[in-house]
Amino acid sequence: MTVSTQSTQATAFDPATVRADFPALHQEVHGHPLVYLDNAATTQKPRAVIEAVERFYTRDCSNIHRGVHTLAERATAIYEGARKTVARFIGAPSPGEVVFTRGTTESINLVARSFVRPRLAPGDEVVVTWMEHHANIVPWQIVCEEAGATVKPVPFDDRGVLDLDAFEQALCDRTRLVAVGHVSNALGTVNPVARLVEIAHAYRGGGGSGIPVLVDGAQAVPHLPVDMAALGCDFYAFSAHKVYGPSGVGVLWGKAEHLAEMPPMLGGGDMIRTVSFDGTTFAEPPSRFEAGTPNIEGAGGLAAALEYLSGLDRDAVARHERALLEHAVDELGRVPGVHLVGTAPGREAIVSFTVDGVHPHDVGTILDGRGVAIRAGHHCAQPIMTRFGVPATARASFALYNTHDEVEALVSAVRYAQEMFGV
Repeated sequence: MTVSTQSTQATAFDPATVRADFPALHQEVHGHPLVYLDNAATTQKPRAVIEAVERFYTRDCSNIHRGVHTLAERATAIYEGARKTVARFIGAPSPGEVVFTRGTTESINLVARSFVRPRLAPGDEVVVTWMEHHANIVPWQIVCEEAGATVKPVPFDDRGVLDLDAFEQALCDRTRLVAVGHVSNALGTVNPVARLVEIAHAYRGGGGSGIPVLVDGAQAVPHLPVDMAALGCDFYAFSAHKVYGPSGVGVLWGKAEHLAEMPPMLGGGDMIRTVSFDGTTFAEPPSRFEAGTPNIEGAGGLAAALEYLSGLDRDAVARHERALLEHAVDELGRVPGVHLVGTAPGREAIVSFTVDGVHPHDVGTILDGRGVAIRAGHHCAQPIMTRFGVPATARASFALYNTHDEVEALVSAVRYAQEMFGV
């Protein structure tokens, strides 16, 4: 499996052509053509990704770094080439700042355990928002409980827009980290990350040097251009499976100076410099954080996914996804008894809603019977549900391969659900 490390010439975007690249889309579910609108949970995979993983298993399968035979050298080139591809895609200054993990959740836990926990003392605080995924809440709760510190959430308004004044007021001399989602997985809200980073870094209370910021980019990378220099954050995390890549692999980008001072979270092979019974010394980042045999084929598949995206006109893709969202919002907004949850301006690719008289889980089940795949539940964002006073929502989320006909199928299926429940 060879992954190019050169930029790909972007080609014109055509949804019909793109759909042909995704084999899983061309099937029937319960006798209906599949309408896959659960992309915020995981995206389907283009042939380029499937073939990259297959190539590894049929030609290049070996472990990395320590072997001197040809297959080991190929596998190592795939893995380290993927690191370069990721760095280029997100505008990282160096591939050495790219750590491969199992996904966003592990990336955040790595920062919580290795960067934040050693800095926490009783009375310290980690600032998050009310719209975070559980993966950007629970790790901070765990380390804060251990240290006698506190997780401080920042509210948002009835539209799902973060309260910037409250954010600024939440920062104090005891704030050790800000952790914020780039795009809300339940609302689609795009947070002004660069501005939040600017505010946090400018904080000098108590003679400090600014507050570091971690960004959960799981929902942003599939839809938005991300550039580490432009965002200015200290850490950025995302998962391959939400950006058309394989499951079980993700990325933590961290500033080199932070990674250099962080201890490893896991110990084992390939993360060491020397081992003896007198003591162990650790490898330099990023190897220090990649103990054991990694997901080599997953990293190569992620690189193939990012190369695939880079080969499209990303501006045209963004316009297409925004048009799909606007279409869904307009049409669902016309259905009596359907209520949108989260109406922030400029949001991305996600519409959450409730239907009077029909539980979201029943909505999801009935829609599945019509071949329409959505998500129903609290979306690992229970504080958001609490804020809006609902136990759950139905959520349709869009990707570059979705079409306006699929939006119509969604709305038609919602109306059918209402008919089934007599509402």
